Formats: sequence, C-alpha cells, structure tokens
Amino acid sequence: MTPRDVPTGHHGLALTFYGDDFTGSTDVMEALTLAGIPTVLFLDAPTPELLAAHPDALAIGVAGISRTMSPEEMDATLPGIFSRLAGLRAPLFHYKICSTFDSSPHTGSIGRAAEILRRIFPGYPMPILVAVPELGRYAAFGHLFASAGRDVHRLDRHPVMSRHPVTPMSESDLLVHLAAQTDLPTALVDLRALGGPDAAVDERVDAVLASGAQIVHFDTVDAATQRQVGRTLTRLAEGRPGGEPLVVIGSSGVEYALDQAWPEGRGVPVGQPDEVADVDQTLVIAGSRARVTDDQVAWAIENGFAEVRVDPAAATGPDAAAYATVVVERAAAAWRRGGHVLVRTPPKSGTSDVDGNLLGAALGRIADGLGRLVDVRRLVVAGGDTSGFVARALGIETLRLVRQLAPGAPLCRATSRNGRFDGLEICLKGGKNGTPDYFVRIAALASSRLLNL
Repeated sequence: MTPRDVPTGHHGLALTFYGDDFTGSTDVMEALTLAGIPTVLFLDAPTPELLAAHPDALAIGVAGISRTMSPEEMDATLPGIFSRLAGLRAPLFHYKICSTFDSSPHTGSIGRAAEILRRIFPGYPMPILVAVPELGRYAAFGHLFASAGRDVHRLDRHPVMSRHPVTPMSESDLLVHLAAQTDLPTALVDLRALGGPDAAVDERVDAVLASGAQIVHFDTVDAATQRQVGRTLTRLAEGRPGGEPLVVIGSSGVEYALDQAWPEGRGVPVGQPDEVADVDQTLVIAGSRARVTDDQVAWAIENGFAEVRVDPAAATGPDAAAYATVVVERAAAAWRRGGHVLVRTPPKSGTSDVDGNLLGAALGRIADGLGRLVDVRRLVVAGGDTSGFVARALGIETLRLVRQLAPGAPLCRATSRNGRFDGLEICLKGGKNGTPDYFVRIAALASSRLLNL
C-alpha cells in the first residue's frame, strides 16, 4: 500500500486522535487506513518504544472509554493522555465522539472534554463535525439526524437514541445540547455558508471563527458539504502558528471529510488475502443491548453457533468470580466440540438493573479465562463499552486494520503483552453496527475463501 501524500508534523504524523470508546476508535482507524493513511490504534498513550515499532504510521490514536466517564473521571484521566498526544505535534488532533453525540452533563460529557482540550491546546476555536453521511448521520442548521432502517429521524425522535438507557437525546440541536455541558461559547457554520465557490466559503467560515466562539459546529449532509468541511480543516491546520495542532471534536466524519480534501489516492486497498488467517472457529462475546446485536445473535444461533448465556446478576454479584469460572468451563466445552461459540448477555430487559462497567469487566474476565483453556485466534466483541473491557483484559496494546467488513466494524490484528493473544484477529463492533448476518460472515472468512464483503 502506498501512503497518501498528506501534510505531516515534526514526527511525520498527519493526525493523532483519542476515541471516547473502543469501537469508535476502530471506526477512525478504518476510515484513515482505507483513505491510504497507515494508522495504528493504541490502548494507552504510546511510549517512544511502541511508536518506533510502527515507523510507517501516518496517524496514531488511543482507544479510550471517556464516553462512560463522569466529568471528575475525565479530569483525572484525559489531561495526561492529551498532553502525550499533543507532544507529537501532528497538524490535527481529533477527539473522536459517537456520530449520535452520546453524552450528558454527568456521563461522557463532550463539554467537559472540550474544556480539558482547551487547557491542553489553548487558543484557536475548535471545530465540531458530527455528521457522517456514509453512516446515515446528517447535520442541518445545527440539528442532527440519524437513520434507522430505511427512515431518517431527527435525533430527539430517533427510536433508539431518544430512549438511550444512559444518554437519551431529548434535544437534536447539538449546540443547545452542548450548552448543558459547558459554558464555552459556541457558533454554527450552517449549510448556507458551505455553498458556492471555495473563496466565498472561506470568507464566511472565517467570519464565524472570528466571532469569539471557542466551539464551532459544521453542518454536513452530503459529499459537497463534506468536502468543504474537510478543505476547511486542512486549511486551518496548515495555518496554525508554531506548528500547534488544530483540535477537532467529532465522529469519523472528520476522517471522511479529510479524505475528500486531501490529495488524490483514496480507496487504497488494504488487507490482502494472505493477511486473513485460515481460522476454523470464531468466538463472539456479545454484551451490547442494541436491537441490531440481538438480531445478529439470533442469526448466529440459527446458523449453528453454540450459545453460552451469561446471567448479568450472577456475573456481577458477590460470587462473580466463581460464576465466571462456570461460564468459562461451559464455553470451553462448547469450543472443544468444534464450531463457533457465542457468549452473550440477554437483551436489554435482562440487564437494565446491572452496573454496565461491572458487567463489561466480567465479560473481559470470561474472555481471558477462555483464552487460557482453548486457542482463540479470531474474536468478535459486540458493544462499545464491552469492547474496551475485553481488549484490556486480553492485554492488547495495538490494533491495525486487516479488512473492511461493515462500516465502523472492521477486522483488525492485535498485538498483546499476553502471548496467547498476540496476533489475534479481532472485531470490536458497536451495538448498532453491521447486518444481521455479521457474525456468520466473519466466521466464514479465510484466506482461501474470502467473501464479497
């Protein structure tokens, strides 16, 4: 793969990023790699030694869990990571958030993250870009819209996000929603400002940026507006004094917009056939409560996956360690019989009264325990929070893209401090990502029988 010819900073990097959850972080890695930007995703702020092991990288990121943090936890965790990434002095720093703006004043506060970013990266207004037309996310006149099946809904009327169990969206105007999380002044670059010749767009955008706002939201609904935003981000990053990074808050729409604006070379193929392993068995850990994941679980079971159920109350109760051992033994027995194994929690109604962090940690222990008994070489984890807990339990240090599977849910290869999981093929899938046959299609992947994905 020939890397893109893109602007880079002092360390040869075009972009650094921090993801507020694990599946969103792999989404960014996928978008950049497919755009011809070799990208490495770390689970912690990388040491110089780890960076040196990836001399070809043009972008690096850190997969975090700030989407589930309180503001106080953010204050304790994020400044150190942001400072390490700021020291790499890439032209752009991206704080990656979900394309449905999952956040509240008390959980995953994007406003608090912006305040921390402002302290680490002082001065210039921070653009926000949330929409990803490729994933059915659109922003018009400050309001966010998201698809659900064939329909597109305003976010406060979305059948899922308006009823989200942790961060329900009761407001589709993103700057109004953000005002409950921070006092930083905000402004909007709407669709009207992004139309017409480039010079006119630049003039209108610069007028908004000069208004005194610290956060500026950009509408995006299609390729044309996406290109204008990407061109604006590139222009602003190249114009920063002293090589200071431009800070951008947003979804993977940031990378899709940059791809529209950076020099030609998009669509570089990745994941050659011999890079996909011949794997006879696949393990799925499903902790997501999303309806999409429920459909994928049902499809997998109908197609022969051995189901191992996890009782959330038992997995997080006073005898959690003993219960985890029981689940591991059941899963190991199913694995030894051959075929694919699916370890799953029940649908939403069965987990609503259980601490999600405790359940995620339990699923991580189960994945690690199973890996001690059987040879797992391909793993799929469903659920953004679950993915973070499982990846850390397995000692994973880095991820790189192997093959695109479904938007935002690629097949990756891991390096791990734990030799049992070094070289593991892994998919970290958000609950709402993928088609109903997603697990089955991954299980069918092999170098000699690649599917048309």
